[in-house]
Amino acid sequence: MGETEQRPTAGSRLGAQENAGISTLEHGQKPPMTPPGKLVSIKIQMLDDTQETFDIPQRAPGKALHDAVCNHLNLVEGDYFGLEFPDNKKMMVWLDLLKPVMKQIRRPKHVVVKFVVKFFPPDHAQLQEELTRYLFALQVKQDLAQGRLTCNDTSTALLISHIVQSEIGDFDETIDREHLAKNKYIPHQEALEDKIMEFHRNHMGQTPAESDFQLLEIARRLEMYGIRLHPAKDREGTKINLAVANTGILVFQGHTKINAFNWAKVRKLSFKRKRFLIKLRPDVNSSFQDTLEFLMASRDFCKSFWKICVEHHAFFRLFEEPKPKPKPVLFSRGSSFRFSGRTQKQVLDYVKEGGHKKVQFERKHSKIHSIRSLTAQPSEQHTEVPKESARAYGDDGDAVAVQSSRQGKELKASTEDTGQHKSPSLKKSPKEGRKMDGAVVSTVEEEEEPSKDRMQPNRPQSQQPSTAGSLTGSPHLSELSINSQGGPSVANMTLSPNLSPDAKQSSPLVSPLLNDPSCIRTDDEEEVKRKRFPTEKAYFIAKEVATTERTYLKDLEVITSWFQNAVSKEDCMPETLKNLIFSNFEPLHKFHTGFLKEIEQRLALWEGRSNAHIKGDYQRIGDVMLKNIQNMKQLTIHLRKHNEILMELENGIKNSRKLETFCRDFELQKVCYLPLNTFLLRPLHRLMHYKQIMERLCKHYPPNHTDFRDSRAALAEISEMVAQLHGNMIKMENFQKLHELKKDLMGIDNLVTPGREFIRLGSLSKLSGKGLQQRMFFLFNDILLYTSRGLTASNQFKVHGHLPLYGMTIEESEEEWGVPHCLTLRGQHQSIVVAASTRAEMDKWTEDIQMAIDLAEKSSGPAPELLASSPPDNNPLSVSDCSSLPAGLISDQRPVSISYVCWYRMQSLSFYDILQSNENQLSGNLLRKFKNSNGWQKLWVVFTNFCMFFYKSHQDNHPLASLPLLGYSLTIPSESENIHKDYVFKLHFKSHVYYFRAESEYTFERWMEVIRSATSSASRTRALSHKEPHAY
Repeated sequence: MGETEQRPTAGSRLGAQENAGISTLEHGQKPPMTPPGKLVSIKIQMLDDTQETFDIPQRAPGKALHDAVCNHLNLVEGDYFGLEFPDNKKMMVWLDLLKPVMKQIRRPKHVVVKFVVKFFPPDHAQLQEELTRYLFALQVKQDLAQGRLTCNDTSTALLISHIVQSEIGDFDETIDREHLAKNKYIPHQEALEDKIMEFHRNHMGQTPAESDFQLLEIARRLEMYGIRLHPAKDREGTKINLAVANTGILVFQGHTKINAFNWAKVRKLSFKRKRFLIKLRPDVNSSFQDTLEFLMASRDFCKSFWKICVEHHAFFRLFEEPKPKPKPVLFSRGSSFRFSGRTQKQVLDYVKEGGHKKVQFERKHSKIHSIRSLTAQPSEQHTEVPKESARAYGDDGDAVAVQSSRQGKELKASTEDTGQHKSPSLKKSPKEGRKMDGAVVSTVEEEEEPSKDRMQPNRPQSQQPSTAGSLTGSPHLSELSINSQGGPSVANMTLSPNLSPDAKQSSPLVSPLLNDPSCIRTDDEEEVKRKRFPTEKAYFIAKEVATTERTYLKDLEVITSWFQNAVSKEDCMPETLKNLIFSNFEPLHKFHTGFLKEIEQRLALWEGRSNAHIKGDYQRIGDVMLKNIQNMKQLTIHLRKHNEILMELENGIKNSRKLETFCRDFELQKVCYLPLNTFLLRPLHRLMHYKQIMERLCKHYPPNHTDFRDSRAALAEISEMVAQLHGNMIKMENFQKLHELKKDLMGIDNLVTPGREFIRLGSLSKLSGKGLQQRMFFLFNDILLYTSRGLTASNQFKVHGHLPLYGMTIEESEEEWGVPHCLTLRGQHQSIVVAASTRAEMDKWTEDIQMAIDLAEKSSGPAPELLASSPPDNNPLSVSDCSSLPAGLISDQRPVSISYVCWYRMQSLSFYDILQSNENQLSGNLLRKFKNSNGWQKLWVVFTNFCMFFYKSHQDNHPLASLPLLGYSLTIPSESENIHKDYVFKLHFKSHVYYFRAESEYTFERWMEVIRSATSSASRTRALSHKEPHAY
């Protein structure tokens, strides 16, 4: 076997020494061997909102991951930074560098770890490296945007002016106004824009490094600089906030500091259950008691804050890392936690000794100037997608370390550009940067020719599309760490699937499509067609834009045409509501009609169906996307109105029985194949689709491709739009879901109330005197409802009882009751025993219920009484009564809630699953074959809301049949099934089997990816509240 090729790290490409980076070891010592074994992928969100994926051994300690991130950034002063993540109770905690990562992050696939500043020094002049100050400046910028760094308007404007100077250079009124319009540094920024530009005018000639220095000079004087508030109460029960800083422990009331305890005055810090105790040194001049006591929300919150205090004291006050305590012989008392890493003094000494090689890094500037630089000076700047590996260093090569990975399979790093910036230190810059169009561009004259030579060969890109969801981070109900790329991560959404409400059908109906011989296409015809059209991946990505745009345009017509015509015939809607809805949807329909036409024209040229086709000039889509996305930004004013539209329509339905009846009747029309509110949210969903498509295109293109620059610029533009609208989108999804559930439930009042958030719904078995009985459970952030299937014509769920989450406990009780996958829920006034169908289902419910309990505990108190009545739980419906939903195709296309499907398929769905499904939508032609049939039918298929809808062609106004996918299995046909065709996948549930055939490898992978998202529920709820459970 030959030697493994060693990929260059970011540091080695920039000329750094091989061991440059963070290290807590003394000189001459060797780092410990990284434990061998299976690798796990950890997603890290950087301070510039990009995400990196690192592969680490399962038994690697937290320090290995921290070192890998710092090495990847060439960050020498990495001890000031830390990694924080939400634990299983959704509380933000710091990664312990001594403990194995997998013992702290139990399910890494669903957690995004944030790389942020942990220790804020008293003087930023102590930060020796320009890169470190740049990262601190990004932290200040992030804190401003999130409302953590509060100050008066003048200070805010001055801070933002330095940020603007570092991003776009010297003042230019036109550029400034354009930049501020597209970049929101704080909420309600418009009122301060004139003051920001006035300050910016005074920064002429200031370099980005000088701007960072001035920014930190102003920020460090602010009272809330580096402060993370921890809610608590004093002995009198007054609500306060505790915080820890380099000077000691601070006490705040709101955002006003009312007291401080310097480290010199503190004798001992401890905690006992929920009580945080500060023991002070004796002082005759002080009126304080010897021991101060504060009450926190829970023991976990209290211990977490205590750990942070211990770490801050050690970092700023000790000369060296404290030694570990000797292990007790018999038993231990108290926590064994200790600070791990270098103290600030050790960091300062190391940097002053010059035990590292300084490297330059490239700053990322605003999207406006990046785009202009790309178009005006293509030879000056290369925007690259870096492929690097960050390694931890081991003894004799045994310590394989921590590798960045791409798509979980290739051992490469992939930087996903999620917002304005990318991670620093990506290019070699031997000379000082120079200004160009207000942006600083590093000169690489010595390296320019070799760089060009390296980029000449156009290496073939892998045709395998990513089957993993975008790293969008953890979606929070009202926050959604928008990572998703500038917006999170994170993060990615959809609403409920829709099937026929006819629950009396006991066998699958034959699709009307089967009876139409015109649908049959021979294999020879397909082969001829496949050879006639392009085969490159970029073509099929462009084709996906066109096919999904056709479906989107049809969805807009449901509102602008069908709904508007129906409203005009009935005098049931106020004129103000009519104008609000249609005046905002008609411009969208008009724009996307032209957009679709332009895309189809480009595809025709690409395929050679036009005489104007010139090979090469039209084999791209990035320029079309960039032009239309930039024009689309003018429609943002209409997109921002969707929240108001949704709320006003629901208010109108609430106040008018006539309007309620009208909307219910409209939803029964075949053209309305989804709930009406879903169509109102479609424009926001579509933005997520554009972003996902452009990410896939940018990953496919090499940096020297002619279409890469336009595609990258289009991705930056759409990421900005998503970031601006994403938080509002999540709130609207929750609002829509609550109203949908309100229609499904009978026996409950006021389900839709401010602050209520949906978490999970699904089928569980409840243990009663009659044995196990199937019940439908609905979990919110303050209450748990359990229901049974009603026998009414509307098929609503009848509420049997409810359990407030305030004061509830949950425990496994399989041994006590002898029932597999059994849980006992103990409320303050009632306890119930439930059983899940599988261990995985039980884990999902346990995790979400516990998280909801924690949120309820932090609220002001028990939830108000919600039920109009709580009928006795005596419904004799048994677990076996779940055969009414057709397992196969359904011909009646009236929209039905997801609750109906989960009941009959014995499934559960979380709010995160619903959010994810918004991003996983797809349209296009597929060939379908039944298990015992011979021919293949060509169908137009739309996948959305956990369901496949079948049409004869994309021009049809309504589907002819549908296939709900919850509970289905997705596989590849085996050889024994005699499906001797390429790109075929199989869907089966019980005795129902369907085969589908795609036209190319790319479309096959895409269909597999989106369908898999519907057939396998997420393993945990990624987020709940717009308020972080605990922020540091």
